[in-house]
Amino acid sequence: MSKSKLCHKTSCPRSNIFCNLIEKIVKRPSLQFLGQWGYHCYEPRIYRTLAKILRYVDLDGFDILLSDYIAFVEKSGYRFELSFNLEFTEICVNTILYWVFARKGNPDFVELLLKKTKNYVQDRSCNLALIWRTFTPVYCPSPLSGITPLLYVAQTRQSTILKILLQYGILEREKNPINIVITILLYPSRVRIMVDHELVDIQEDAKTCLLLCSRVLSAISITEIKMQLSLGRRPIISNWLDYIPSTRYKDPCELLHLCRITIRAQLLTNNMLPNGIFSLLIPVRLQNYLNLES
Repeated sequence: MSKSKLCHKTSCPRSNIFCNLIEKIVKRPSLQFLGQWGYHCYEPRIYRTLAKILRYVDLDGFDILLSDYIAFVEKSGYRFELSFNLEFTEICVNTILYWVFARKGNPDFVELLLKKTKNYVQDRSCNLALIWRTFTPVYCPSPLSGITPLLYVAQTRQSTILKILLQYGILEREKNPINIVITILLYPSRVRIMVDHELVDIQEDAKTCLLLCSRVLSAISITEIKMQLSLGRRPIISNWLDYIPSTRYKDPCELLHLCRITIRAQLLTNNMLPNGIFSLLIPVRLQNYLNLES
C-alpha cells in the first residue's frame, strides 16, 4: 500500500514514519547531546508530526502508521541512550492513544489497534502492547500520570468501545475488574458527552456498560460498591442495582454463563479472543453469545 494513502490531507514519505521522525529530531543542533536534554525539547515536534497525520487519517492510513510503529520498535537499528529511547516511544504512544481514544473515539480505529497489537497484549511491559500503555486524556507531554484506555473508556462510559475491549478479553485480564465497574458507576462526569460529533446520554451509556461487564464477570461485589457509596460518592445511575443481574451478586450464577466464562478463559490463555470463537464448531447463536453479543 502506498504511503500516499496514509491520510486524506497529508502525504508522508515511503519509508518508516518513526524512523524519519527520529532522524529529524537527532539532526537538530540543539539535540546533539541527547542525554543533556529533557523530552520537552523534542516532544512538540513529535506531537505535531503525528497529530498532523492522525487528525485526518483513515483506517488504511492508521493501519500503515501502526505497522510502521511495530516495525520501528521491533527492527529499528537506532541505538541511542536508553532514556531517550524510552522517552521517544512514550511520547509516540501517548500521542497515538490520545488521538484514538480521546479525540476520535471511533470503534473501528480501536478495533484495528487491538488487531494489530494483539500478539503483544500478554506482555504488559512491551511497548507494542498499546492497550496497556497509559496516555493523558487532556494532552500533555508526559504520560506518566496518564490512565489506561480501558479506564478512560470506563470514565467516559463509551459503551460501544467498551464492548470491543471486552470482546478482546481486556477486562478479563484486569487484576481487579471491580474497579472498572466502580468507575463506570461512580466516576464524576458531565451529564452528556460528545461522541462522533453527536451528543450521547451518558446515563444510558453507563447502564449499557454495566450490562456489558456482567457478560464477562461471574461475580460483582456489591459490598465494595456500597462501601464507596457510604463514603459519600454518588452513582451516575440512581437505580444502578437494576442493571446488575442478581446472579452476579446474590443468586447462583447461570450455568450457561459459567460455560461462557470457562470457554473464553481458555481462548484468552491462548490469545485467541475474539477470533477463536468463530472457529469453534458450534451454532452461530452460541458464537455470538461467547462474543458478548447477548
